[in-house]
Amino acid sequence: MDNSQRTGFADRLRAAANAKKAQLERAARARSEAESPAAVERRMAREAVRAARDARIAERKAAKLAIEARQAAALAAAQAAEAAAREAALKAEQEARDAEFAERAAREAAVEAEKQAARDARYAARKARKRKGR
Repeated sequence: MDNSQRTGFADRLRAAANAKKAQLERAARARSEAESPAAVERRMAREAVRAARDARIAERKAAKLAIEARQAAALAAAQAAEAAAREAALKAEQEARDAEFAERAAREAAVEAEKQAARDARYAARKARKRKGR
């Protein structure tokens, strides 16, 4: 049978009081151990370790951010140089096309002048033949 059925009310009250007293004693002992100099020293040591770890983590993050900033600046400089080179190449290509166009226009003008001179010579010869035949 259950132990509570064999005991009286007073026995149960006494057992509850003893249990409560033991629990209070354990709590008081734990409190005194938590407030002891050794426990305080351990907590301070853990706090110092935690602070040092946080400082190292912050230092690593700062170093990483600095590296990323340098890489971003280098990338931006490279892109700017590439854009400037592209722009210079496009400008040179445009100038070459303009020079080629001017050269072609000059050749065509020279050919037209030669044709005009040949026509003028034929016309002059025809006039000279007409005058000679008169």
